[in-house]
Amino acid sequence: MIVYHIVLPEIWANFAGKPEYAAESLYSEGFIHCSFATQLDAVLERYYSGIEKVVILEIDPDKLSSRYVEEPSTNNEIYPHIYGPINQDAIVNAVERKL
Repeated sequence: MIVYHIVLPEIWANFAGKPEYAAESLYSEGFIHCSFATQLDAVLERYYSGIEKVVILEIDPDKLSSRYVEEPSTNNEIYPHIYGPINQDAIVNAVERKL
């Protein structure tokens, strides 16, 4: 199973070649927001309308060195959250997507 994290291209560029990635939400909320494939379009529409393009990180939870939890979030729907930085080898792909 793959989970997805959305990041702006300019932010993702700052992590190129680094051993791990940490979203701002890790510091402000204590975890990194992710989505399942079926939630991705709704999350893009809800939080990224008006943005030209994003990078979608495809993450393998089995390869994470940080704690991974599926728990209720927006509208009490279950979302994947990562409680720590995302190690590079858990990121199986990074796809730029125009919106």
